Amino acid sequence: MMIPWGGISCCLSGAALYLLGRSSGRDAEVLKSVAKVNQLKELAKLLDIESKVLPLVVAISGRVGAESPISCEFSGLRGVIVEETAEQHFLKHNDAGSWIQDSALMLSMSKEVPWYLDDGTDRVYVVGARGASGFVLTVGSEVFEESGRSLVRGTLDYLQGLKMLGVKRIERVLPTGTSLTVVGEAVKDDIGTVRIQRPHKGPFYVSPKSIDELIGNLGKWARWYKYASLGLTVFGAFLITKHVIRYIMERRRRWELQSRVLAAAKRSGQDNEGSNGKAENGSDGAKRERPIPDLCVICLEQEYNAVFLPYILFLTKFSHQNLALQANSYTIR
Repeated sequence: MMIPWGGISCCLSGAALYLLGRSSGRDAEVLKSVAKVNQLKELAKLLDIESKVLPLVVAISGRVGAESPISCEFSGLRGVIVEETAEQHFLKHNDAGSWIQDSALMLSMSKEVPWYLDDGTDRVYVVGARGASGFVLTVGSEVFEESGRSLVRGTLDYLQGLKMLGVKRIERVLPTGTSLTVVGEAVKDDIGTVRIQRPHKGPFYVSPKSIDELIGNLGKWARWYKYASLGLTVFGAFLITKHVIRYIMERRRRWELQSRVLAAAKRSGQDNEGSNGKAENGSDGAKRERPIPDLCVICLEQEYNAVFLPYILFLTKFSHQNLALQANSYTIR
């Protein structure tokens, strides 16, 4: 019996989506239980009261700021986190004789300065935002610098199977003044500075969406994963059931054919014994031939119309009749 890998794969994919849906739903429920701080000036008081027992996970909102922001080279923006990448784009000659476009990373650089959220009442520093869920940098600039065209350089590149196109520089930045929502653990250091960081256990989000939008988005994904999991599981169960039914039907058909063949062979043996007994007793006075079941040994359903003899001689019933006629004609002559 062949294993129905298609159905098993669908069921496993459905189980994986079910787990993702449960995880998203659990994260949504956790975000609903997070303390929402409307004004940042209230966070310090809340820390003094509640953080003495358990770690305090809160949701705050504000605008990005920094004491000494970074000035971007290409876009001219001022940001607190800047990532620069440079990719060399070129055409290369493949084995088929054609040119295909490809790229290679030349430079990847990242800068960050201490930054905070400010809502006008107070400021709270944010630590480790890059590892948070929902954190995305804005593309500040995207510039393509074409390579210089010279005869010598072009000839050397062509001999190496390359054609340099240029360098693509991308600058991603978290600009100052951006409105963000941060969900994380609130702590206060020895000098009284309040900051938000990744909790040991719990959610950590840095997103331009509000807390209500985050909860709604997680709930939507949880429902989508649930429906997709249900669909894949049902389809996988259908494939497995179909395969099992087909296997059972084939086994049943094979068993029925074997039973028919055994019954035919048994009847043939009984008929032969009866013929022999009658011949010995002399009741009929002559031997009568009993027909042998002419079942095909391949399909076990229809009568056979061809036989294979030693030395790979192929004869049909019609050939047998022709040979018999020819033998009779030779005898008459």
